Amino acid sequence: MAQIELEGINRVFLLGDSEVHALCEVTVGIEAGEYVAVMGPSGSGKSTLLNLLGLLDRPNSGHYRLEGRDVTTLSVDEQAAVRSARIGFVFQSFHLVPRLTAAENVALPLMLAGVPASERVRRVTEALKDFGLASRAHHRPEELSGGQRQRVAIARATIMRPALLLADEPTGNLDRATGQEVTALLEDLNAAGMTLIVVTHDPTMGGRARRRLLMEDGFIRQDLRSPQADKSGGTP
Repeated sequence: MAQIELEGINRVFLLGDSEVHALCEVTVGIEAGEYVAVMGPSGSGKSTLLNLLGLLDRPNSGHYRLEGRDVTTLSVDEQAAVRSARIGFVFQSFHLVPRLTAAENVALPLMLAGVPASERVRRVTEALKDFGLASRAHHRPEELSGGQRQRVAIARATIMRPALLLADEPTGNLDRATGQEVTALLEDLNAAGMTLIVVTHDPTMGGRARRRLLMEDGFIRQDLRSPQADKSGGTP
């Protein structure tokens, strides 16, 4: 399970002659197994924060410790290794490889990690069954519904059994009922011990999280905790 410590994180982008301070002195800790929603208006720094947590970007200053290790000091290759083994990603647009089947998409992280073929087949078969996709194993993304594509994406994101799952607007391209199913699936993964951090504009989905980080102008303006958040009656 992941434990995250951010200390004095700043991220500045140059746009022409201007500096954009996407993250400003962000200091926050997230305990292993937490369920956190990151919320705020467009341009508030949510996606930048998620990219930094996922080691897709580096801060200009500050420290990021993941499971006690300062990952801001690692090389690009070392960060890639941590990302592959410990972090899973779910995106609004699924990001599946169009020419690959559902099974092949799910198997990608295992292939990149050098997992033997027999073990890949076993784990992918098990994952597709667990996510209700066994009958869609040989279908390509264009042959799947939006909900099925997102379930394939979640299966791919978790096939390496990461400690941390990052989701960027995971229900943004789904209808309400399908969004509810995907949200329940993510919450089940969290209940099983995976740290879950979700970026969302949806206040209802955000309200289901046990903790909400409200961002504005690159700052975390509020850190709200809901010890008894309603996970049964809410809807995404």
